[in-house]
Amino acid sequence: MAKIAVEDSLSHIKDELSSQGHQVVALNASNAAECDCCVISGQDENMMGMAGTVTKAPVINAHGLTAQEIANQVEQQIQME
Repeated sequence: MAKIAVEDSLSHIKDELSSQGHQVVALNASNAAECDCCVISGQDENMMGMAGTVTKAPVINAHGLTAQEIANQVEQQIQME
């Protein structure tokens, strides 16, 4: 399955993705480029109005979504690659 980077605060999403067979790793600048997809909480997204790209992988904002909704989006993104 895919290698997914997930913010540490999203443990319920990590559990859901792991149960579906994905390799889940903590999201950080050093491993984001090696992942197939990244999941962020969205709470501190672009607070300063500046954006730096660390990865070309799809980034999913988990704000307001359930773990299952995130898992579905991850599957869609992986199939598009």
